[in-house]
Amino acid sequence: MRNATLSALAAAVLGFSFMAALAGEADVIAVEAAQEGDNTWRFSVTVRHADEGWDHYADRWQVVAPDGTVLGTRVLLHPHENEQPFTRSLGGVVIPEGVDEVVVRAHDSVHGDGGAEIQVKLKR
Repeated sequence: MRNATLSALAAAVLGFSFMAALAGEADVIAVEAAQEGDNTWRFSVTVRHADEGWDHYADRWQVVAPDGTVLGTRVLLHPHENEQPFTRSLGGVVIPEGVDEVVVRAHDSVHGDGGAEIQVKLKR
């Protein structure tokens, strides 16, 4: 009886873990970067994530310098269950002199960072 109870408990835990992972991580699948001014840029980023409502959705993307400094964050204010993939933009991102490459990464409300990222070479 004890083994059956442990097996049932293990199955339940695995089931909950599987359910939480169904939507997976948020992936950046395309990025366009355009220089707006001397050191400011506009990024248009396409994200794919199987949003499942308010409990599990892609909730932001970020532009990150090679040293890990976050240069810009686009907060996504709601799930995009019926719009996949989706593209959102962020302007006014200040890119310091000497930085000619950034990484764009997405974040979701369950897994955090960790999906596909895109490295972008900036053409000044």
